[in-house]
This record gives sequence, C-alpha cells and structure tokens, in this order.
Amino acid sequence: MVYFIGAGPGAADLITVRGAELLKKADVIIYAGSLVNPALLDYASKDCRIYDSASMTLEEVIEVMKDNRDSEVVRLHTGDPCIYGAIREQMDILDSLGIEYQSVPGVSSFIGAAAALNAEFTLPNVSQTVILTRMAGRTPVPEKEEISKLAAHGASMVVFLTSTMLAELSQRLIEGGYAPDSPAAIVYKATWPDEKVVRTTVADIAKAAEENGINKMALIMVGGFLGSEYERSKLYDPSFTHLFRKAVK
Repeated sequence: MVYFIGAGPGAADLITVRGAELLKKADVIIYAGSLVNPALLDYASKDCRIYDSASMTLEEVIEVMKDNRDSEVVRLHTGDPCIYGAIREQMDILDSLGIEYQSVPGVSSFIGAAAALNAEFTLPNVSQTVILTRMAGRTPVPEKEEISKLAAHGASMVVFLTSTMLAELSQRLIEGGYAPDSPAAIVYKATWPDEKVVRTTVADIAKAAEENGINKMALIMVGGFLGSEYERSKLYDPSFTHLFRKAVK
C-alpha cells in the first residue's frame, strides 16, 4: 500500500495522528525534501528506507513505489497534498500498475498561516469566501482564474507560489479591485521555527517582502479579514434563535 500523507505546514507536531502512526510503520518513506520539515523523519523506524524526492523525477518516484509494492510506502507531501501537491499524476500511474493507495489529509499551509496571524478568513459582512490561487509562472493558470479577475470578488485571498512576482501581484490585485491600502500579510514558513509574519498593504507587498528578506516559501494573504471591521456572528447573538437555543427577548 502507498499512503499519500499531508505532512502539515511545517511544525513536526502538526501532522495528524494517523499520519504520524503510518510514518512509524512505514518500510519506505519518499518525502518532498525541499518543503517538508526533516524533523518529521524522526517518526520513522531505524530500518525504514528514506528517499528525498527533491532531486527525483516522477518516473523515479514511481520506480521506488513499484520496487516496494509489497511494502508499506509513505509518500510524504507538504501541507495537504490536495493543494498543489502533484498527486493526481502519481495516482493515475499507480492505478495503471494495479498498486493500491490511500490519502491521509494534512493541515494546509494556508491554515497554518491563518493561525500565525490569529486570523479568521470568513468574517460576517466582510467575506464568506476564501480563494486559494497562484500567479501564472512556468505552470500556467486558466484565463478565467487570472489574479485580477479573482480579485474582483473582494474575497479573502491566499496566493501560493508567487514570492518572486510580488510587484506584479500587487498591480494585478489593484487592477482587479482591491484598494492600494487594503490590508495584506506575508507569512514565511508558517509554523516552522523560523516563521516570519509581515503585515502590510496590497500596494506595499513587494517592498515589505524585500525589506524582510523574503523571496520564497511564503504565502500572501489579502482582504478585509485582516482588518478590524466586521459584524458579530449570529450563532452566538442572544437575539438569534436556532435549533439549540431560543432568542433572549
């Protein structure tokens, strides 16, 4: 069996209990060494064979899985691998080879970043939608998902894989409808020991990143959820009736 496991955003103790238990039992671990905290390998047994996929091709990763098809294999991805994890291409090949696999979810980096900011993406009367996206680079983005078009919604936005294109990102966000002084934040290596949080504005994202030496492994957060204005939740409003409580008159 091959287990695709989300390693979490960085901190070794933010992997799920299920993920940690499978790491302990694994005969083979293939981990994304450029992104996954190596402290997670401390869960592995002394006899476990460990491969760093940072220098491997898809074909080489699959070859390891094929050679160990009768063993317990963990494919350890950063965050939750359903987001920019490149797992579908692995699973389709495993299907063609008749090798079974399961997915084990993890805590995504965008959730770790929200925790670093003590932020809530879905504030009443501010935003009830979270957009997870990226700028087009070597990997293209569908035309309808171009940043300025998504920005037109004014929703809470998290931008992945864009740390080297921040000046262009600011421009497109403003073109799409965010005011230049709209709140923004840069979260570098969320939940890692060297985590860094920088609060700024949409117009100053690139400047703030440069001043703080951030040019990789950062999420860009944009939207009113980072501001101070919002409405109180109806769920805990004494004047609001729901299934478990009657309104106080």
